[in-house]
Amino acid sequence: MGNLYHNKTAQWLVYAAFFIGLALIPSFVDDAFLLNQLATYGVYGMLALSISLCWGFGGILNLGQGIAFGLGAYGMAMTMQMQSQSESNPIPPFMLNNSLDALPWFWEPFSNTAAGLFLAIAVPTLFCAIFGGIMFRARVSGPFFAIMTLAMLSAFYTIILDRQPYTGGVNGITPPSALQIAGVEIDPYSSTAYLTVLGILVVATVVAKLITQSSFGLVTQAIRDDAERVRFLGYSVAGYETMIYTVSGMIAAFAGCCLVMLVQYVSPAQMDVSFSLSMVIWAAIGGRLSLLGSMCGAFLIMGAQSYLGDTFLATWLLILGGFFIIVVRFLPNGLASLLESALGLLASKPKTSAEPNGDAKPVPAE
Repeated sequence: MGNLYHNKTAQWLVYAAFFIGLALIPSFVDDAFLLNQLATYGVYGMLALSISLCWGFGGILNLGQGIAFGLGAYGMAMTMQMQSQSESNPIPPFMLNNSLDALPWFWEPFSNTAAGLFLAIAVPTLFCAIFGGIMFRARVSGPFFAIMTLAMLSAFYTIILDRQPYTGGVNGITPPSALQIAGVEIDPYSSTAYLTVLGILVVATVVAKLITQSSFGLVTQAIRDDAERVRFLGYSVAGYETMIYTVSGMIAAFAGCCLVMLVQYVSPAQMDVSFSLSMVIWAAIGGRLSLLGSMCGAFLIMGAQSYLGDTFLATWLLILGGFFIIVVRFLPNGLASLLESALGLLASKPKTSAEPNGDAKPVPAE
């Protein structure tokens, strides 16, 4: 009998049970603040999922995932801000405070909610496609690509911070009212907001899972293991790498939109280097080779930070760093590898069958 951990049917059943359990949470949670916090964890789960898809399955270590996440967040914040503006007063207050007397041209499309939501996803996705295409066609990979993403993230952070009249600078953008879609306002503390985030997380997970189990996913994983061999077989390595990097960025963009919907705020902190590094830590601790494991890693780390961070203050970073070192040293494939090992032991446990004389003999595992 093979390891149940690698059984595709069992995997889908576990995913279904996991998300059904999450969908039932609003039935048992009456605290609106807690429900909002749990929805925020769903956003972190999306980010860990995107890192797992890009790094775990694609072998592309992306230290700048905050670019797609931040661009998506700013796109959503601009859309929500313009929903609060009127035709007689189209200029947001922070622009007036910075002596702007006209709405910048790149803000105008966000006056339309549909166009704004589309741009919030399309712009970061297009950036990933262009940036990834340039890098991978130049055969920039491994630590060199990681450094390039980190440098690009720092550049975006500086631009957002310095262009205060257009981006709000360090103060960010704070839309005064909740997101409205088709005349319906989505209360960030309601079960509707929670289920919206969960729905997007489910769709992103299913898409990512289907990608990993497809022929495209198999080639991508082969590139991760030996790119030169795959290139010699005639595959466009740059094309596959660009595609998986772009899909990962799109998921991160959706996460950025969801976060602003929940907290009604965005700032350059969403593009901070430490936050992007945290995404990698979540995936590494949970198990970067497992989509579900990466999401659970994000839930575990951010949940612990929410409830233990105030107690341990700055010491919490040392605790997290120590935990990360232990996991990397003894569980290089993350906490998910514990389950894989446990199921592997069960699969390899010898069975016994009765002999005609009543004696038992071991039956080798399949």
